[in-house]
Amino acid sequence: MEISEYKRLTVRVLIVSTAQRLPLSLSSTSRRGKENRRGRKMPAGHGLRSRTRDLFSRPFRKKGYIPLSTYLRTYKIGDYVDVKVNGAVHKGMPHKFYHGRTGRVWNITKRAIGVEVNKQVGNRIIRKRIHVRVEHVQPSRCTEEFKLRKIKNDQLKAEAKAKGEVISTKRQPEGPKPGFMVEGAMLETVTPIPYDVVNDLKGGY
Repeated sequence: MEISEYKRLTVRVLIVSTAQRLPLSLSSTSRRGKENRRGRKMPAGHGLRSRTRDLFSRPFRKKGYIPLSTYLRTYKIGDYVDVKVNGAVHKGMPHKFYHGRTGRVWNITKRAIGVEVNKQVGNRIIRKRIHVRVEHVQPSRCTEEFKLRKIKNDQLKAEAKAKGEVISTKRQPEGPKPGFMVEGAMLETVTPIPYDVVNDLKGGY
């Protein structure tokens, strides 16, 4: 065997061995990639603002600048307020749990308001005290009906006192509807017709 032929044979053997190895390595890597795609998944996030894409988004046609009435509104200790997060203001933003909750004002600072909110944890209710910026708070209407009823009761008491009467302003449950007599009604007795097989075969009554 000549030297040139020996070189050709060695080159051929090397090419064949590399060609045989390449598909194996490629197939193993592709197999690993498929396993990662099928079996392993990225875990769901549990951050402070997770699942708030729609919760903190601004309403339709309410985007843009914040009205000045938000900053000029006066709050007093003991007032009821609703926590409503404004997604445009990142500072002083409460946790997503308190979004939509009603609480009482217990402290007032330069730019924020201290709100006391009830939170159910297990089988007990905890009073949580948080500080929220004024952009994320609005006056609550939960005591509106109570205040109107109080004014109305005071008027009724004043009128009764002027007449020399004593009245009760307590709310009474709505009783049953009053009874009434039905007049002009005619009684009609309806009896079932016995089933007749022969007549049914002829076509019925």
